[in-house]
Amino acid sequence: MKRDFDLIVYGATGYTGRLIAEYLATSYRGDDAPSWAIAGRSTDKLQKVRADIGAPDDLPLIQADAAEAASLRSMCERAAVIITTVGPYQLHGSELVAACAATGTAYVDLCGEPAWMRRMIDAHHEEAKRTGARIVFSCGFDSIPFDLGVLTLQEKAREKFGRPARRVKARLRKVKGGMSGGTA
Repeated sequence: MKRDFDLIVYGATGYTGRLIAEYLATSYRGDDAPSWAIAGRSTDKLQKVRADIGAPDDLPLIQADAAEAASLRSMCERAAVIITTVGPYQLHGSELVAACAATGTAYVDLCGEPAWMRRMIDAHHEEAKRTGARIVFSCGFDSIPFDLGVLTLQEKAREKFGRPARRVKARLRKVKGGMSGGTA
């Protein structure tokens, strides 16, 4: 099914969503650029973001609210991919994952909430398989240290023991740097 947009950035008025929208606006222009839109609860705020990031005046704005399942489904039906930065996901993400799974829309977030992710997989895996939706959690800092750490650990386990570990537990104790401006 042909969709109106290749991707929609949901949560574009927040700190991280705005950064994504700004990157798209400055990096992808011209006839071969993906078709995209920005989405959020407030059209007024979306208009301001569109102007502030230098996006074309005709960049579509989509009003959608995490508390309104019908608005999320309508948004999902229009895009091949939804990139969402609307968290915390356990409070504001469940209906969007459900809508993406139901409509066959790819879903990408930057979640760092493993228990919620497990619940979403358990609840929506079969439907996502049936509809062709790809649900991709943790595309951001929350997952990178653990992903790379597990990769390195498994490589070393293969070298030393001839097989990877069956289970890996990890925790973050100390970091240098700071939180994203979008992190509460």
